[in-house]
Amino acid sequence: MQPTDIRDPNYFHKVVDCQWACPAHTPVPEYIRLIAAGRYADAYMVNWESNVFPGILGRTCDRPCEPACRRGRVEENNGEKPEPVAICRLKRVAADNKGDVKARMPKPAAQKNGRRIACIGAGPASLTVARDLAPLGYEITVFEADQKGGGFMRTQVPRFRLPESVIDDEVDQILDLGVELRGGQRIDSMRSMLGKGYDAIFVGSGAPRGRALHLPGSDEAAAHIHIGIDWLSSVYFGHIKQIGKRVIVLGGGNTAMDCCRSARRLGGDDVKVIVRSGFDEMKASPWEKEDAAHEGIPILNYLVPKSFEHENGKLTGMHFEKVRAELDERGRRKLVPTGEPDAFFACDEVLVAVGQENAFPWIERDLGITFNEWEMPVVDAITHQSSLPHVLFGGDAAFGPKNIIWAVAHGHEAAISIDRLLSGQSTRERPPPEVKVLSQKMGIHEWSYDNDISGDERYKVPLVPFEEALKSISLEVELGFDAATAWKEAQRCLNCDVQTVFTDQACIECDACVDICPMDCISFTGNAPEPELREKLTAPALNLTQSLYVSGPLKTARVMVKDEDVCLHCGLCAERCPTGAWDMRKVLIEMTHANTPPCPNKVRKQEAA
Repeated sequence: MQPTDIRDPNYFHKVVDCQWACPAHTPVPEYIRLIAAGRYADAYMVNWESNVFPGILGRTCDRPCEPACRRGRVEENNGEKPEPVAICRLKRVAADNKGDVKARMPKPAAQKNGRRIACIGAGPASLTVARDLAPLGYEITVFEADQKGGGFMRTQVPRFRLPESVIDDEVDQILDLGVELRGGQRIDSMRSMLGKGYDAIFVGSGAPRGRALHLPGSDEAAAHIHIGIDWLSSVYFGHIKQIGKRVIVLGGGNTAMDCCRSARRLGGDDVKVIVRSGFDEMKASPWEKEDAAHEGIPILNYLVPKSFEHENGKLTGMHFEKVRAELDERGRRKLVPTGEPDAFFACDEVLVAVGQENAFPWIERDLGITFNEWEMPVVDAITHQSSLPHVLFGGDAAFGPKNIIWAVAHGHEAAISIDRLLSGQSTRERPPPEVKVLSQKMGIHEWSYDNDISGDERYKVPLVPFEEALKSISLEVELGFDAATAWKEAQRCLNCDVQTVFTDQACIECDACVDICPMDCISFTGNAPEPELREKLTAPALNLTQSLYVSGPLKTARVMVKDEDVCLHCGLCAERCPTGAWDMRKVLIEMTHANTPPCPNKVRKQEAA
């Protein structure tokens, strides 16, 4: 193999698994250290620069960072099931304890640049576009059908998970940048919008239509069958304040979990979730399923709905076919009937949460915006531009339903495209990340950070007592970590952004680092092509998604090879090295957004996958 080029910003970015996995690339270890130091406002601002909604996401994020966390991957003897750092809940700690950060926020542009941008929908994608562009002098107008901004974060996430005050705080931070919100204005014609002279239009209208379930009896019992996302919105606006005693929720996603927990609080004594897939295949996040189970809501799997039963239009129950999962000849999973008698469950009301769809009846089809066979706009995966270059899409409106953090990431990229487009630059050339590298040496074997690895298991977030929680639709269930628990949880972070950097000229090949490494991730061996090299290490490097760190030739013609997959970043190699060939350097990767001027003549070129 060729020596590793650690100057490539993506090399160490990829090693910081949590940041790499986050769509917005939030520098997780950086803000966790700040939380441990009690610098909550600083930690909040680190989050705000990248994910925009730390308080909201600290409660609702789908947490793609946590499955990637190195802690969960390398622990072997820390509890029955090794757990990642509670990254998301630590984010909430920063938000809850930040104090007044108004003085640290960007100020409205002193002078407008003459460019007008319209954002359709006031969800996370549109608000991110507004946040990035407003400080640059763009005149931003956000159109929203509801009176307040926030989109589905406000109307479809229950208040017992996300208090309204948190939404208001973080939406207002963006509006305070000089962004105009036109609430109560539903857009019903793209042609009309194009005629208003906006320099660019961003569509962040979400996926507003829930899928219906057309089965025998559904028409007759329609008054007692509700689309999940519409029902949640009606609960938020106070149109629905109670529900029948016996409730069935159909679907296995996060919306289904919100529906069943809301139904319990509105009078449902017998609430059950029924899913056609297995428990592990459900799309709901593991913690969402745990929360439902904690509240006494059973989840019944491998049941396919067949019909709604009713008496003169009054819903009485549902019939389900029993199925099992099998693999076909191509190894694909399929559901096949078991041959057992159908199951029947009595119910008074049904909430259908089997998926969401985009709906663009307001975009005329003769405007030059290309739609695909699924009636979705054709959107460039990098620039977020449609076939009309000044009309861009993001969030659920671009590629179908995902989640808040993906919508934020889309907003950042769309803002870059708008800024470059209106500046006469190529939208396919993206500003590179800012990379800061700082040695942590205080002495040859001393570091400015705490490299001790905590043996603690993941700390549990305290909850409101069960009986009290079910009495209110608006009482937040999770209490969040207190300062002491947050500090202890922060100690579980392995500081993956503090990298082991090797200087081959200083190495005397004493193998002391090999001897001290607790993970057997360092080897000195003869060079070879990567597949062969992975096999001949002290511990074979089997995870191909993580790189090998390969040095240049040493005096014996061997090379140093480190498996980045299992390295703990504990620094023992650097402490043991007698010549200082190993150094611990903190590498901070900060993604450059439209509101952060990039280095002149420095761009990253990307092609859509």
